[in-house]
Amino acid sequence: MLKNKKILYNIDSGDRMKKLNELVNCNYDIEIGGIKINSRDVVPGDLFVCTDMGTLDRHEFIDDAISRGAVAVVVKRDVGEKSVPIIKVDNPNDVLPVACSKFYDEPENKLTMIGVTGTDGKTSVSTMIQTLLGKDICGYIGTNGYSCSKFNKDTNNTTPDSDKLYGYLNEFVLSDCKYCSMEVCSEALMRGRVKNIEYDVSILTNITSEHLNIHGTLENYVNDKCKLFKQTKKDGYCILNKDDEHFEAAKAACNGKILTYGESEDNDLYFKDIRLFPGRNLFKIVYNNTEYEIDSPMAGLFNVYNLSAAILTLFALGYTFDEISARIPFLHVSGRLESIDMGQDFYVMVDYAHTPNGITRLLEYVKLLPIKRSIVVIGQAGERDPYKRKTVGEIVAKNCDVAIFTYEDPRSEDPKDIIDMMIENIKDTHNNYEIIIDRSKAIKRAIDIAGPKDMVMILGKGNETYQKLKDKVIYFNDIEETKKHLQDRLKVETK
Repeated sequence: MLKNKKILYNIDSGDRMKKLNELVNCNYDIEIGGIKINSRDVVPGDLFVCTDMGTLDRHEFIDDAISRGAVAVVVKRDVGEKSVPIIKVDNPNDVLPVACSKFYDEPENKLTMIGVTGTDGKTSVSTMIQTLLGKDICGYIGTNGYSCSKFNKDTNNTTPDSDKLYGYLNEFVLSDCKYCSMEVCSEALMRGRVKNIEYDVSILTNITSEHLNIHGTLENYVNDKCKLFKQTKKDGYCILNKDDEHFEAAKAACNGKILTYGESEDNDLYFKDIRLFPGRNLFKIVYNNTEYEIDSPMAGLFNVYNLSAAILTLFALGYTFDEISARIPFLHVSGRLESIDMGQDFYVMVDYAHTPNGITRLLEYVKLLPIKRSIVVIGQAGERDPYKRKTVGEIVAKNCDVAIFTYEDPRSEDPKDIIDMMIENIKDTHNNYEIIIDRSKAIKRAIDIAGPKDMVMILGKGNETYQKLKDKVIYFNDIEETKKHLQDRLKVETK
């Protein structure tokens, strides 16, 4: 699609320039070298856009942006005279994606755009799609960063703000990608980060109660999720999980052709004869009255759903089963059911599961495995949906043998207060849990008490590389931390 197209600009070369009146409706023709919404990111020549971030008023940072070299500012309210042009608009959130798209010459229109939304499974499905298509032609954007065959870089958000998002899409174009498989979170849809993108394929994994601190109500959350399907091209595809309780709401929002997947035979693609094993799923799918056998390294019933969504996406894009199946053995999603084996006589798994639904499905899968005890290390994030904390505490305590509650991105909240909320409904009924606030010590404790054939699960962060504390962000990776404590234990045992 783009392989032979001559690219005039390089995102890393600093030679991309646009006139301000080419990006925003105004009379100024000054040259713009970049677009930013965080004043700390501003470099000389940038346009600064004061987007609405809920609790953060970016108008307060205009002077800082100008001092760093911003040559123009887009605002919503009167801010007085400044030393650079001020462009007042009704909604900077609407202006930003349009301006960014124009700045990078509409990279979203040079890629087949695939958007995945849902409470759980976004990372798995979008990564599976990238793997099945091939990293040489498909870029990925989401919780695990943004990547293709030529690079793998970190991001700050599951769905980045528009000033970064369109730059990432442009990098994919410059890397000869034809597709972009991206996670589209509810907050991004609510705040209009992807408002200017028409998706060729949109996918629903599931919707369960989450992020009510941001959306206010479950109804608002569902409605914001469903915006993705309204932004699907009329000749595109909306791929929906028919077994999800919010299927009808998603269906009503669809703009493209609807394809469904699930367990019943009335789906466009349905699965059957499921056999679950540690580290492996065997099942069959039926599509267009043809039955296919799947041998997948992605374990758990939830990954039967996730892989079915990914396969149906490739069918919709015109791929054959032979083309798809050749790549299935290479499926791997970092930080999702990440098995760590350093020669110990027990099992260790790191997983991103942090929602009630995700944790429930994971623990249900683990119960099917030939293990002795299940040991879970888990916390809940600060400044995020507090309503689910005690639900998560109950789910874990009732479905594992030993629970160790710890911190997980506490931010400005006291981690002990968060944990107290998690144990509120179990402190008088269960005695199978411990509280170890320090996450490293909690992981060490889980590994130290594990016996032969036990399963240790470190949940909530996956392969993320940070912890957000009250006054700073520190480097912390569950996988690396787990390996370190495993190595220490094995050293002791071999002395």
